[in-house]
Amino acid sequence: MITQETILDFMREPAYKPLTYDELVIQFALEDRTDLQALQQLLLALEEDGRIVLNGNAAYGVPERMDLLRGRLQVHAKGFAFLIPDDREHPDVYINANDLKSAMNGDIVLARVTSRSPSGGRMEGEINRIVRRGVLQTVGVFQSLETYGFVLPDDKRINRDIFIPKGSFKGAVDGEKVVVRIVNYPEGAAAAEGEIIEILGHKDDPGVDILSVIRKHQLPEAFPEEVMAEAEKAPDSITEEEIIEQGRRDLRGLNIVTIDGADAKDLDDAVNVERLENGHYKLGVHIADVGYYVPESSALDKEAYDRGCSVYLVDRVIPMLPHRLSNGICSLNPQVDRLTMSCEMEFDEDMKVVKHDVFSSVIRTKERMTYANVRKIVEDEDPELLERYSPLIEDFRLMKELAMKLRGARMKRGAVDFDFEESKIIVDENGKAVDIVKRERSVAEQIIEEFMLAANETVAEHFHWLKVPFLYRIHEDPDPEKLQNFMAFAANFGYHVKGRGNSVHPRALQDLLEQIQGTKEQTVISTMMLRSMKQAKYDAESTGHFGLAAEFYSHFTSPIRRYPDLVIHRVMREVIMGGGTLSEKRQEYLATRMPEIAQQSSERERVAVEAERDTEQLKKAEFMQDKVGEEFDAMISSVTSFGMFIELDNTVEGLIRLGALSDDYYHFDEAHMALIGERTSRVFRIGDEVKIRVANVNMDDHTIDFELVDMKPRSAGERRGGGRPGGGGSAKPFGGKAGGSNGRGGKGKPGAAAGSVGKGIGGGKGRAAAGAGAAEGRPGAPAAPSARSKRKRKGVAGEEASRPAAAPQGQAGVARSGDSGAPKGRGGNRDRGFDKYGAFRSGVSFAFGSGKGGYGGASTTPEDSADAAAKAVDGNTKFRSREDRGPAAASIEPSSLGAEGKRKRKKPKGGVFINPSVTPGNVETTNPNSFRPGDTGASSPEGKPRRKRKKKPTI
Repeated sequence: MITQETILDFMREPAYKPLTYDELVIQFALEDRTDLQALQQLLLALEEDGRIVLNGNAAYGVPERMDLLRGRLQVHAKGFAFLIPDDREHPDVYINANDLKSAMNGDIVLARVTSRSPSGGRMEGEINRIVRRGVLQTVGVFQSLETYGFVLPDDKRINRDIFIPKGSFKGAVDGEKVVVRIVNYPEGAAAAEGEIIEILGHKDDPGVDILSVIRKHQLPEAFPEEVMAEAEKAPDSITEEEIIEQGRRDLRGLNIVTIDGADAKDLDDAVNVERLENGHYKLGVHIADVGYYVPESSALDKEAYDRGCSVYLVDRVIPMLPHRLSNGICSLNPQVDRLTMSCEMEFDEDMKVVKHDVFSSVIRTKERMTYANVRKIVEDEDPELLERYSPLIEDFRLMKELAMKLRGARMKRGAVDFDFEESKIIVDENGKAVDIVKRERSVAEQIIEEFMLAANETVAEHFHWLKVPFLYRIHEDPDPEKLQNFMAFAANFGYHVKGRGNSVHPRALQDLLEQIQGTKEQTVISTMMLRSMKQAKYDAESTGHFGLAAEFYSHFTSPIRRYPDLVIHRVMREVIMGGGTLSEKRQEYLATRMPEIAQQSSERERVAVEAERDTEQLKKAEFMQDKVGEEFDAMISSVTSFGMFIELDNTVEGLIRLGALSDDYYHFDEAHMALIGERTSRVFRIGDEVKIRVANVNMDDHTIDFELVDMKPRSAGERRGGGRPGGGGSAKPFGGKAGGSNGRGGKGKPGAAAGSVGKGIGGGKGRAAAGAGAAEGRPGAPAAPSARSKRKRKGVAGEEASRPAAAPQGQAGVARSGDSGAPKGRGGNRDRGFDKYGAFRSGVSFAFGSGKGGYGGASTTPEDSADAAAKAVDGNTKFRSREDRGPAAASIEPSSLGAEGKRKRKKPKGGVFINPSVTPGNVETTNPNSFRPGDTGASSPEGKPRRKRKKKPTI
């Protein structure tokens, strides 16, 4: 019987050439009418899904053999996009805003590569065909214009408003947050058309902000009735018959405890430690056997698969499983019997696992401990707690001893341990942010982190050698080009990383992290290092974990909150009950299912992280809303071509725009991440302490603007470079012209850092898609009349979009995909056993794209943009014919020619070099356009024409 895979494998053969339907019939020797119809249906389905292409000769072939790529589109708020190919080995492809052809974020598309860089690493392309739409509905603010209306999407990656005809208002009024279903997608100049399907309430009503995020990411809330019905059937307790029937090992006599945050209710992991007679340590990690209560293919299982993981928003948790299970029979509550999956490990003095066992068990935890109490016992030796938990005190001290030795061994082998500050947002009964406090990562959190990591590694290796289908957590080696860029970046601060390209061992990176501990540049170097790495993800094959320096790694310890953990629990129990093997049929079935589960789980993890970050960002903005005008001590966390990101002590971050630096004109030195005044030589660098004032909080975009308290205005009458008084541009944009005197933005060429506040963005006069085209130095694509044209945009072209990757986010540990070699403490309902490499823990904004082809690393987040340190592509980047498009495109462009067709002579570019030892005030500017005493040319303050020098006669 012919299947889709049979056809695809045949068409991928090197000798294959496109064949018509009749030729394929002959090739497969089909004669039966049923087989002919089946082949026709298979070809039709494959073509509709974009997995094969029908050419002009009615012949079929796979896209990659017909100069096309199939993949998912990742659109940036500035309008450009990246194609993330299905082929994981293929580099990402940059798509200009004008080449999207109405494609939207998340669409599955076919694209054609139109140009390549000389090295072949970076590619530019255009959309050929939209295979499947990724956005079916979205959330936004409704704006009524009587006979029609618009929805202004919250998702900035949808850069056109959605037209709503009068008949589709469904009772919505101006200013309400609504959910809109897209009926007709944009085509050419026509805007997308939609209908309102849900009214969430006025945008300023309490709770609507979080609800909007939930709807934006289409997160499920209430469980379906059939799921709840299955959950209700779960027992409240276990019986002795169950224990005996399943042959579970009885561990109820051991000193097993749970250690969690004070407000945690779903206690799914417990531990115990003892010292053996031979001096070795015996560690037991016991995880709730959730898979026993969630049978495969049940309604509960299907719902858990669809959700992928629990989502931890600022004011609520959207669980993967109903509370009946997660807080009931699956929670390892104290002094009650619970079914578990256990991993026992024996460690020698070098922290090597010399013996281990994985088995099903039954436990009864002695105490429900909190991180705070364990810390007080092992660190502060609190007398009250020492008396209260006297039978367990030696166990806790032994846990600390073992955990610290495990951590030391992990660091010694080369694990990279990022230590970003996390914070927790406190909200009142109405969901309003009232405080932001830093999370503490104490020794108690580290104990659990180390124990969970050890169990995850041991389980992964155990089942790898059993050669059964399994799910692994992998972290691939960094992209050589991005790693080299990071090494060059670190060198600018005086730090040397041993190694070259992909041969860099993670130990060398950990050495660097230890060197920068406590320095001003610690945050930015750590963040840029993290962005140079790829994202951790789930996979059916074990390829190792770079960040943990581990050959085998899995997620075994959180089956209540992560679907992969739940899946491998079922496999583990099945293998254990089957004597260490699976039937051939079962082996084949699981082998086909695991890649699909891995991909789904990774995608759902990204969605969860996006939602978590969105809620943190909006609540931080809400917290600062009533603090406009107040002054704070802060630190420069990142420097960009359009300003500086400033981080307060509570991890709130805001932007000081370049135009707000009114005492001078500043140039951006990308290599050293610094801004340098061209007249005063004042330097702003990462890590500098500054005094700021909260200037503005934008609750629509959830952004915060700061201004320097000591900033003085420029001298009266001062102007630069022959610019007319009253010119719109506050500073000359890099790569783009400054705004004119009419208040409009400049031409909006890529790299424009400080045009003027004008009509629309970068020259786009209020068009719905003006920003998209302007970002590339071209007019915005025509669009239907839009309500967005009436919205005032604050800031300058290139400044108002979401924060670029060059600037580290200061948002606090909301994310889950961000796996750290050492997982962060939950502080309540946080995940453990997570590695943060390449994901979103600590609110780190990851670079845009998937990390292939020299572009930034992928992110689920709409805020992500290109990695500036890695010189990736963002909205301020234009592909230049020579450097980026290769020799084939190196022809002279018309814009470089004069009226007679002669090549224009390029003016020399000014630049500033900063030595790592530079401090504010001791730098000389080397910009040739900066004013020098005695100058009388166009760059002089008087604006008089420069006198031309006479050439000496040739003798």
